[in-house]
Amino acid sequence: MKNRKSNNKRKSAKRMTVKQLRRFVVAESKRLKLQEQGLTGKPQPTEKVKAEEVDAADQAGTLEKDIDHAKALKIQERRLRKKLRQIIEAQDDLKRKIVKKL
Repeated sequence: MKNRKSNNKRKSAKRMTVKQLRRFVVAESKRLKLQEQGLTGKPQPTEKVKAEEVDAADQAGTLEKDIDHAKALKIQERRLRKKLRQIIEAQDDLKRKIVKKL
């Protein structure tokens, strides 16, 4: 009789560190995204590539929206920085009061 245990041996998987697992997941996701798009990741000759033509007016509208959004974010950032400055000043005042009372 042959020893059946040797045939049914389980192969143990190698444990991966968090860094290795993260690198593996990122690589696989990139590979899958390329497959979904029908890309192989290899450069293709420019003659075979089909480019989508878009009107300049369409792009100008989106560019204008992006610029407006950037301006709005800049204004919001200014407000938040001012508020943060006020909070830090209040914290400093409280720290000074606490130290005086001790």
